[in-house]
Amino acid sequence: MRKIVAQLFVSLDGVVEDPHLWHFPYFNDEMGAAVDAVLGQVDTLLLGRTTYESFAGAWPDREAAGGEDAPFAKVLGDARKIVVSRRRGLPLTWRNSEYQEGDLLDAVADLKAQPGEGPIAMSGSVSVVRQLLDAGVLDELNLLVHPIVVRKGLRLFDEAETPIPLELLSAATFATGVLNLMYAPAAPAADAGYEDAKRHLPRDDAR
Repeated sequence: MRKIVAQLFVSLDGVVEDPHLWHFPYFNDEMGAAVDAVLGQVDTLLLGRTTYESFAGAWPDREAAGGEDAPFAKVLGDARKIVVSRRRGLPLTWRNSEYQEGDLLDAVADLKAQPGEGPIAMSGSVSVVRQLLDAGVLDELNLLVHPIVVRKGLRLFDEAETPIPLELLSAATFATGVLNLMYAPAAPAADAGYEDAKRHLPRDDAR
């Protein structure tokens, strides 16, 4: 069974919209390695329509230009790209691209059961990430948390009645102050209140 891993650039106040406007000052070799770890060897991408259009408008030209990012662009171009969208009228011009067919969760279950190398990767695609988190079928959530408060724009998590518990799998701090956090779904936390928490406060006899 293959895993689905989503990677997002996010500000300290949870903004994920238009990261190209604020995250490039923090892009160093460490972040490049983190991006490559998720996307650099991928053979299947699951993308929302907005993210797909952004990628398709940039990466084919970068591959054709033959610059230092061309090998990475080629990996993305060669990968199978499955686009989640309610709008099907516009053609998908980037090679190896197709629309997701049928119910999203059924399609994801089918994808995870298919053979392939490594995880199925997601980048951006906030609405799709939310749906998969809500359904408990996103296997790993990689957040690259930037030390900046953007103060406007779409946040990663929307308001809802049901919390989503997560388990921290790994954490690293880059020289730029970016936190590289990897989470997985977790069982709900046990019921607890202040009476449980106060046992862990410092006591006079422990000073």
